[in-house]
Amino acid sequence: MRDIFSEIFENQPLNPMEAARRNARPALRKRFYRQAHVGEANGRFVLLVDDRPVKTPARRALAAPTRPLAEKLAAEWNAQADVIDPARMPLTRLANTVVDAVAEATQPVAEEVAKYLTTDLLCYRADRPEGLVERQARAWDPILAWAREQFGARFVLAQGVMHVTQAAEVIAVMRAIIPSEPWRLGAVSAITTLTGSALLALALNEAAFEAEAVWAAAHVDEDWQMEQWGRDEMALEQRAYRRAEFDAAATVLRVVE
Repeated sequence: MRDIFSEIFENQPLNPMEAARRNARPALRKRFYRQAHVGEANGRFVLLVDDRPVKTPARRALAAPTRPLAEKLAAEWNAQADVIDPARMPLTRLANTVVDAVAEATQPVAEEVAKYLTTDLLCYRADRPEGLVERQARAWDPILAWAREQFGARFVLAQGVMHVTQAAEVIAVMRAIIPSEPWRLGAVSAITTLTGSALLALALNEAAFEAEAVWAAAHVDEDWQMEQWGRDEMALEQRAYRRAEFDAAATVLRVVE
């Protein structure tokens, strides 16, 4: 018999916009438990529902390295009402990814993050209009200054989409601060993908900038476009989904050493 917990999250998440394009709604299982809570076993904090361990899609126990993180996972499960909706459980989805994938492949995941450093969002600037140029500089220059002052990493900037090659030593010094601990690495990987910038993810991991500033920096161009041409409700719905994933990753960085 298939495990009920892994079945809930298998082939998830379905992005709401993607589900709409497919003209399909994922089948949601009714909530079948009274209460989610935290247990402890072998130095790990295990997520339990009615004293039954929650399993990942790969049928591993969903266990966190710290109690605060496990309690946040339990809160996410307790927040489910009549049905269990994985789309509304970004922290659990990230936890599944860490337990099933990242923990067994930390080196490849770190290398994927490092690849973003070679074409980082913050290094490609608009040449016009002046307002956008100034806004990018205001949001992005402090992060580049942090990398330069803290690690001696001087990134080369480009205008437009022309590729610029970053020095190997610059990439190497920033690659060295990519975390190896699986949960922090999984969070950094998620933030890098969501923002298009490893520099933003690493700055948040190092607590050099607040999460809100990092999120705003990642959306300078999008916000500018909406200010000029009006709100794009579909884009904003997609952005809200991504924001929930970002907040889940930022939560991991706050509570995992």
